[in-house]
Amino acid sequence: MKNDSSVKKLNNYKKKLIFYYKDRVRVESLKLLEKEKKVAGYKIIAGIDEAGRGALAGPVVAAAVILNKIDSFYIPDLKDSKKLNKITREKIFQKLLSDLNNIIGIGIVSSKIIDKINIRQASFLAMRRAIFYLGLLPDFLFVDGFKIPFVNIKQIGIVKGEDKSISIAAASVIAKVYRDQLMKKYHNLSGFDKYFFDVNSGYGTKKHTEAIVKFGHCPIHRITFNKVLPNNDCDKLF
Repeated sequence: MKNDSSVKKLNNYKKKLIFYYKDRVRVESLKLLEKEKKVAGYKIIAGIDEAGRGALAGPVVAAAVILNKIDSFYIPDLKDSKKLNKITREKIFQKLLSDLNNIIGIGIVSSKIIDKINIRQASFLAMRRAIFYLGLLPDFLFVDGFKIPFVNIKQIGIVKGEDKSISIAAASVIAKVYRDQLMKKYHNLSGFDKYFFDVNSGYGTKKHTEAIVKFGHCPIHRITFNKVLPNNDCDKLF
């Protein structure tokens, strides 16, 4: 029995070693774009991503992340936030924040502005704000999706950038967790709990859309995103 226990522990240890080796290789491969730009002479490289683009309520949030110590940087499991469970996302979020070598900027655009200028332009605005709140000017940007207009910084838009750039992957986690935390705060406001923002983060779940039908929109709903009530009925709800 004692030998069986020792063999089991050894096998578990081997599995952990294999996992961390494969994960380290994966993370190192995500650094290649940043390292190429470093070799090309760029010194301050930021990855940018947003969260909340498809939600029915709440702001769109963008994050810009500079990983200054790119060669030694490593956080296990870091990847596209959509591929992580809630607990792992939040752990990575805290690790990114606690590493003083990382510089992080966050940009927020409200639902009212989204309704005025549309979600595409609001996402770009949130990204520009995130760059501003870095506190220093990057000389190169990796952007998830498309280039940001009206930004005089060299940049590349990368489709599914979270899977190709370590900086974008980090930004995706920061933007997602920060926005989820904001939506939990909204949930705790008087009269907002009936929309279950603490669970759905403003996205169109069944309970959320049922609540809109029953109670109408609240002040942080995106009226132009309405998928439940006709737009010409919106004014009757306030």
